[in-house]
Amino acid sequence: MGNDMKVILTEKMPSGELRHIEERSWSMNMVTALEHVNYLVVGGQEYEAIEGRLNVDEGKLELLLVRIRNE
Repeated sequence: MGNDMKVILTEKMPSGELRHIEERSWSMNMVTALEHVNYLVVGGQEYEAIEGRLNVDEGKLELLLVRIRNE
């Protein structure tokens, strides 16, 4: 697990509230892929990544997402 990073996914709701989606370890390949993508699929739901923050104190990557309405 030496090449993994903890990633926290948080959804920004339309009301402005924040909802914790999940926290899990990502491989460095997945983290590197963030350079090339704007959208993530988590639990069958599509989200757009609008902001990212590296929390150096905790060694975690925090991503702020908004849900994409697929209708």
